[in-house]
Amino acid sequence: MRRVVVTGLGAVCPIGNDVKTVWENAVKGVSGVGPVTRFDATDFGCQIAAEVKDFDVSPYMPVKEARRFDRFIHFGIAAAFQAIRDSGLDSERENLRRIGCAVGSGIGGIPMITDNHKTLLDRGPRRVSPFLIPGCIINMVSGQLAIMTGFKGPNMAHVSACSTGLHSIGEANWMIRRGDADVMVAGGTDAPICPLSMAGFDSMHAMSRRNDDPTKASRPFDKNRDGFVFGEGAGVMVLEEYEHAKARGAKIYAELVGYGLTADAHHITTPNTEGPAYCMQMALEQAGINVDEVDYLNAHGTSTVLGDANETKAVKEVFGEHVKNLVISSSKSMIGHLFGGAGGIESVLTVLSLHNQVIAPTINLEEPDPACDLDYCANTAREKAIRYAMKNSFGFGGTNGSLIFKKI
Repeated sequence: MRRVVVTGLGAVCPIGNDVKTVWENAVKGVSGVGPVTRFDATDFGCQIAAEVKDFDVSPYMPVKEARRFDRFIHFGIAAAFQAIRDSGLDSERENLRRIGCAVGSGIGGIPMITDNHKTLLDRGPRRVSPFLIPGCIINMVSGQLAIMTGFKGPNMAHVSACSTGLHSIGEANWMIRRGDADVMVAGGTDAPICPLSMAGFDSMHAMSRRNDDPTKASRPFDKNRDGFVFGEGAGVMVLEEYEHAKARGAKIYAELVGYGLTADAHHITTPNTEGPAYCMQMALEQAGINVDEVDYLNAHGTSTVLGDANETKAVKEVFGEHVKNLVISSSKSMIGHLFGGAGGIESVLTVLSLHNQVIAPTINLEEPDPACDLDYCANTAREKAIRYAMKNSFGFGGTNGSLIFKKI
């Protein structure tokens, strides 16, 4: 099997619109959560969200063209171009048939859909935008990226709820390993903050209602957590065959050595430990390493009562006695839950932790839940020697994904 390395990173999320800013704020423990500004949320039980702030799409695509696309496409394109530029790829020197795109989304263009539905009801079918369908379908991030770059290799968009971004990276990794491509631009993006989607989650009582103290609302593993915080953004990375990267003198952040994906086959929203545990074990087996070689785990860690306790239990099952030496953190404590973008941006942060040998904290962990009794790097960043880092993402429908990155 060919080796796969990470040579470029891109990020747009509630704590920054570029990788440098995102990483600096993550290490500082900055929260990106605040009152919803996108619409009037007065009638909602949850009135807070982790919104992307001061984002300008114009450096990545013409504003006139950007108006044809939903916001999740803007974020995905921006993060992808950041990652491509960071990688130093020179299109004029590359075989564009050997470069592909795999940027997925969990929800897609729901704001654009709901806006056009209102137009349909208020003004009739002739006033619906002719760009509605290409502007909101999930594969259009990868499709538009290929159009803009000329990348003619494998092109697809995975959809697996909150595991989307991680699965996109994992599957892109396999495309390189088996020889379908030499380079893949991979990750996830979502921008679902609109009245309809928020009402749907609000009616499930899945989101935090700590409206009076939004920066403290996302609190994974804390005894007083009361649900996740709605988020938006994108995380994308350039994956590359090792010899290809080496030949062009690319900087290498990390090597991707393990990937697992499983199903709970249990319930659409209530988790069990078998699926996540099997997923982590699969990634470890593919990496060919023992549990005691993993030093850091970036958890799914949504801040839900059931989810955090279940993930903790699954991690204990997999890591055994070594779990006492494992440092865990949840990026969602700062950026909220980006749904299809979560696995993308959190994989970027995992790679940065490995590259910099620093673990960004789980903020707002003030009173640990007795069911969550591991080392979650509470509230303060920590320098640590990291050989291997694992990233978990679990999604609605019982879909699971785990990646393992190696320091190189």
